[in-house]
Amino acid sequence: MIKEVFPYLRLRNAAAGIEFYKKAFGATERMRLSEPSGRIGHAELSFGSFAVMLSDEYPEYGIQGPEAFGGTGSSIHLHVDDVDAMTEQAVAAGAKLIMEPKDQFYGERSAKVLDPFGHEWLLGTHIEDVSYEEMQRRFDEMCGKTTSDEAPGA
Repeated sequence: MIKEVFPYLRLRNAAAGIEFYKKAFGATERMRLSEPSGRIGHAELSFGSFAVMLSDEYPEYGIQGPEAFGGTGSSIHLHVDDVDAMTEQAVAAGAKLIMEPKDQFYGERSAKVLDPFGHEWLLGTHIEDVSYEEMQRRFDEMCGKTTSDEAPGA
């Protein structure tokens, strides 16, 4: 039985990453295991009541961050009290703005930033409760699908 899931980020400079996440998102450092050289083998940060784990790259073990591959194939979604303020804070800390804060069809106001280490962060604030059926209707509308696009009997 699964009890918890933790994002585990790999960074080219984990110490700088820890400082960035503190400034950008208000994370707090729980713990850090560092080699004598300073390379971080493991660290844990608290983002509210949730933990994110991270380490420096260890290419000799195949552990590399997004910069090694020219991008990332995933995104971390943070729910925050004020997406506009958090986006501003993240950009001021050094994040690259990918998507301005905007009200979305699924009931969130959201923005997207890329941190200096290649990780994408989707920031969101709940603005309305939307049923799954209404969400699908809005998604269809956004995609240009009409009821006449549906197959017979659908």
